[in-house]
This record gives sequence, C-alpha cells and structure tokens, in this order.
Amino acid sequence: MEITEKFTNNKQIIAFLTEQFPLCFTAGSSDAKPLKIGLFQELAIRLENETRVSKTQLRGALRQYTLSWRYLHCVKQTVKRIDLDGVEGDEVSEEHAEHALKTLKESKEKAFANKKKASNSEEKPKRAPKKVNVPTRAKKAAPKKEVVEDLSNYKEATHAELTVNQAVKVLLGKAPVSGVVVEIMKDDVQVQLNSGMTVKVKAKHLIV
Repeated sequence: MEITEKFTNNKQIIAFLTEQFPLCFTAGSSDAKPLKIGLFQELAIRLENETRVSKTQLRGALRQYTLSWRYLHCVKQTVKRIDLDGVEGDEVSEEHAEHALKTLKESKEKAFANKKKASNSEEKPKRAPKKVNVPTRAKKAAPKKEVVEDLSNYKEATHAELTVNQAVKVLLGKAPVSGVVVEIMKDDVQVQLNSGMTVKVKAKHLIV
C-alpha cells in the first residue's frame, strides 16, 4: 500500500497546484492571471481523491495565492478570468479591479511600515544597563532628650490677680504653652497663644 505524506504548508500546496494546473496557476516571475470566480468549488471536485491536501488547506493556499502582490497586480478591469484549464471567461469588473488595487496598496504600506520599524530598531544604539544605586542605611539619630522646662519659679494663677496683656503659660498637653491674657471673663480667661491661636481656659490652668 502506497503511503503519501500530507502537505504541511501553503507553499507546498501552491507548488502542487502550479504543477497540476499549469495553465491556471503560475509561480516565480511568470505573470499571474485572474482566476475564475467560484474556482475553489471546481478545484475541490478535481482534487476530491487527493489525500495529501484537505479542503481547508486548499482554501487557505488559494487565499494566500490571490493575496500575493504578483496576483493582485494582474487583477485589472477588462482582463479576462481563466478556469483550471486556462480557458478564458468573464472579464474582471471595475469593482473587483478597484478592490484588488486597494488591497495591494494597503499590503505594500503595511510591509514597508514593518520594514521601516525593524530598520529603526536595529539602528538604535543599545542602552547601557542602568546602574542601580543601592542605598546605604542611614544611621538612626539618637533620640533627642526632651528638655523639661523648669516650672519651679511659676505658680498657679488665680482669677483675681490676672490682668489683660499679662504673660502667662497655659497648661496644655505635656508642656505648658506661652501666651498673653486678652480678656478676663467671669469664669474663664481668654488667652492668645504665641502661635496666634486663642483659647478659653479656667484660671487654674494658667501659671504665672
């Protein structure tokens, strides 16, 4: 029993078609001819018993053949289409000729753009690898010792002895804050801190 290897790519199939139907398919520098519309169906019937190629492969190879620049160049208005045996039939319509011209133009533009892109990438000098600076660990500064203000010379203020514009210290948070008395009310004292903020506190929260 004869074992035949199946074709594995479009190039092999197109070469096979050129050999089987030389009046229809051409290769190399030979001018191509517009193919008859519906040629695939005829081709499938003729190669029905050909085990080396499937219909799917045949369709793919035929598409590649008709999208080649050599073929698109030949699809011009009034040029007659041919069948598998090279017999001329209908002429290429204006619509099909324009479509072929458009496809050819787009294909060439895409090919030239890719070629230019590849050329530019080769011309670009290779960048030297960036030097990575490994940061050195900064020595932690010794924690500053909190300066505790000597409050031994101050005493708690009383409502009666406070006067407007008197310098006082307000007991806020951990450390007393310097300020000036701006208003003395019945129960509270309004003090403007050195920061500009004004607070209202009891006299017992002030030291003088």
